[in-house]
Amino acid sequence: MYPVGFYDLREAARSAVPVVSTAFRPIDGDELARNPFRVFTSMLAVDDERFFDDDLRARLRNFLHSRELFPPALLELASRAEAAGGLLSDEAELFLQHAVGAFKLSPQPVDRSWYEELERVSAVAADIGGVRNTHINHLTPRVLDIDELYRRMNDRGITMIDAIQGPPRWQGPDVLLRQTSFKALAEPRLMRAQDGSVSQGTLRVRFGEVEARGIALTSSGRARYDALLVETDRRKADAPNVDRDAIARQVWSEGFPNNEQTLDDEGLGFFAYQLAPDRPVGRERPPASIRGLREAGWVRAEPIVYEDFLPRSAAGIFQSNLTGEGSRDANQAGATYDMNWMAAAIDRPVHDPFELYEQQRIASVQAIAQSLDLAGAIS
Repeated sequence: MYPVGFYDLREAARSAVPVVSTAFRPIDGDELARNPFRVFTSMLAVDDERFFDDDLRARLRNFLHSRELFPPALLELASRAEAAGGLLSDEAELFLQHAVGAFKLSPQPVDRSWYEELERVSAVAADIGGVRNTHINHLTPRVLDIDELYRRMNDRGITMIDAIQGPPRWQGPDVLLRQTSFKALAEPRLMRAQDGSVSQGTLRVRFGEVEARGIALTSSGRARYDALLVETDRRKADAPNVDRDAIARQVWSEGFPNNEQTLDDEGLGFFAYQLAPDRPVGRERPPASIRGLREAGWVRAEPIVYEDFLPRSAAGIFQSNLTGEGSRDANQAGATYDMNWMAAAIDRPVHDPFELYEQQRIASVQAIAQSLDLAGAIS
């Protein structure tokens, strides 16, 4: 699994979410088919003065640097697995034990005053920087019909967030990613007071999420998607009593192709191409373009599934599970975080998802060209 994409959640949410993220996943198509999992991993934007003043930033850095999230034995086994391409059976079992233990909720008491100080800035900041260990705060199974799941969860009395994040449900093709979740549950945790006494408290840090994935969009497609979001927001502001989903469906019907072929023709979606079993072999020379081949029945376009995330949707999930809006000082300048910063922080190159999808598309075109003896001529 490799880091793919950079997500800045600081500007994507109305409330204070001082977080930048990447996601670890396979990047090889066959590997992804065998292991279709992702680990969305967030880091606090500690250098952003809008959230953390000088004093709090210094204390937060000291706290973060004093933690040991992963035991040395786990890191050593991980390095050995990366170098050797795997581990022996007994080593793999030990690695799993250490890894599972690293992500357990710690029984150690949480410093109540420290946690609450960070929580006043952002509940996400407290969740990440207010405890001495790390944890997985949600798992996300993939579903085919997220709207039906949302309805059934509500019918069972489960408190869901206010809306499904991402594109609307409409009559056209499913694209990108739609997500929803149920609210974080209050879980018992030991809390330490300033006088050193320990008592039982609760924290809301873990919740359930589900997702439905659609077609990956090109950079032009993403620009169109972003423009539709802006237009939906504008119309919603002008008509606050109208259902947002209804507005979004209308906006999409006006501004987005309602079929996969147009999505492909306009270069808005990523597709891989396969030879059609009923292609007109022997009857004519195949066209020298993918569009021509598709229209003449030589190839079929298969949508490439979007395997990544959306900053606004991720921020919406975080925001819906927060205990409060938090605070930010708009008079301060925000710190610069980008993909290069993330790559330096984790000492790994961060892959551009658009490049990965384009490589997948190009590989399918090259395979078609070779099969039809059109190498160098196909476009």
